[in-house]
Amino acid sequence: MTCIETQTTCMESKMGCQIKETRDDKETQILAERLQLSPSLKGERIEKDTERRDGEKIQILAQRLQCSRPPPPPPRSLNGEIVENDTDDHQHVINSSTMHFVGRRERRAAVLVCLSEGTSCELRVILTKRSMNLSSHPGEVALPGGKREEGDADDSATALREAMEEIGLDPSLVQVVANLEPFISQHQLVVVPVVGLLPRIGDFKPSLNADEVEAMFDAPLEMFLEEDRHRCEEREWGSWKYTSHVFDFKTEQGASFLIGGLTASILIRTASLIYQRSPDFSDQHLPDFQRLQKILSAAAAT
Repeated sequence: MTCIETQTTCMESKMGCQIKETRDDKETQILAERLQLSPSLKGERIEKDTERRDGEKIQILAQRLQCSRPPPPPPRSLNGEIVENDTDDHQHVINSSTMHFVGRRERRAAVLVCLSEGTSCELRVILTKRSMNLSSHPGEVALPGGKREEGDADDSATALREAMEEIGLDPSLVQVVANLEPFISQHQLVVVPVVGLLPRIGDFKPSLNADEVEAMFDAPLEMFLEEDRHRCEEREWGSWKYTSHVFDFKTEQGASFLIGGLTASILIRTASLIYQRSPDFSDQHLPDFQRLQKILSAAAAT
């Protein structure tokens, strides 16, 4: 896949080193069965070699997502100090802060974290740049997704429908393997990341909705754990201050994108889960927005 814009073709594709299209339907079915039946691969590393056959890393990824979850980061107070011996209470805070919104269908959304293999067998994630004509977050980088509609059966249905509407991604090409824990947007919208695999990238023929999407590109997932393209910015939400993660990314054709906010937080979490390690960048003094929401929810419950 190349970097695609609605008006200008700007992007070269690392997705373009596509997974071989020789995989037939039988192999795909076998892959799906292995993904459902295989044991946990907790602790196994994803090697960066080129000797794996096409799709093997995708299998490992699906197994890991279905069978394991990373430990949550330590809880912090509003001034950034780690709260000791609070693991059980912290887990309770996560549950209570999200359950408050679960029954409110109109305040729920889902995004698709769609992963495929690049030319060097690295995992890559599809991202979009929102149209400048949109009323909310114009020009920002986002994952395909949107608000849940009445006809959506679940969060996966929402994410797949929105991806089809925004970039023309056929839902039949995507294998949904996991839903991550909900995130909270600045507008108090519950956002569920739906992780899907795109094993036959060659079958994806992007078609961008110009009313919603200005450009589409893909980025290496592991970069969201690396320090060299990461920086933090101090932001305010009401009277509270928090840290916002920002990643500077440039395609090989020279197109530059800033990936931050909720999208960056979701991808940090996804990468931490898949690669089974913490980010290289150090904890900040202030909590990030998700941590701030959990702290405030805990304080309101006391």
